[in-house]
Amino acid sequence: MPDYDNTNSGALFKNDKKKTSSHPDYTGQLDVEGTEYWLSAWINKSAAGKTYMKIKINEKDPHARAKHADNADKLDDNFDDIPF
Repeated sequence: MPDYDNTNSGALFKNDKKKTSSHPDYTGQLDVEGTEYWLSAWINKSAAGKTYMKIKINEKDPHARAKHADNADKLDDNFDDIPF
């Protein structure tokens, strides 16, 4: 059975460990083009009384993008010697 491809998808789950109003109501994960993020969401009411979700996204490993960029630069350097 092939592995499930989670690219460009994510999920939020009810936060059963919420203890204060500053803790998110929902937490989860998101993958965008191979970069993984933590998701947090709070249920709020607007001044007009409409219910909405405020969402915060944090990169799981903020240094991973820099590492990936460094490796890509090294790969590009290796291709400079190819004669075609």
